[in-house]
Amino acid sequence: MALPLGLLASTFATVFLAELGDKTQLAIVTISGTSSRPGAVFAGSATALVLASLVGAAAGGSLSSLIPTNLLQLAAAVGFLLIGMQLIIRSLANAGTPPE
Repeated sequence: MALPLGLLASTFATVFLAELGDKTQLAIVTISGTSSRPGAVFAGSATALVLASLVGAAAGGSLSSLIPTNLLQLAAAVGFLLIGMQLIIRSLANAGTPPE
């Protein structure tokens, strides 16, 4: 079985461009800025992205055949909203604290 280079290249390009300036990259910059171990941050974030991509590729469209698409989108939106609110609250709480 030959490796489908066209599919590989288009998937790489799509994910690479989608991740540039994305919340994931911003989170990595933030974590790296508070750590003296950028290599560990890279290893952790790269592993997380690979595993998340594996889950997405394995699940494919099967999840959307079980759960309506609009419900999946709502769940994702609520999840991002909760994470954003938690980050805002934490930032406001630490606004007067000098960096370590």
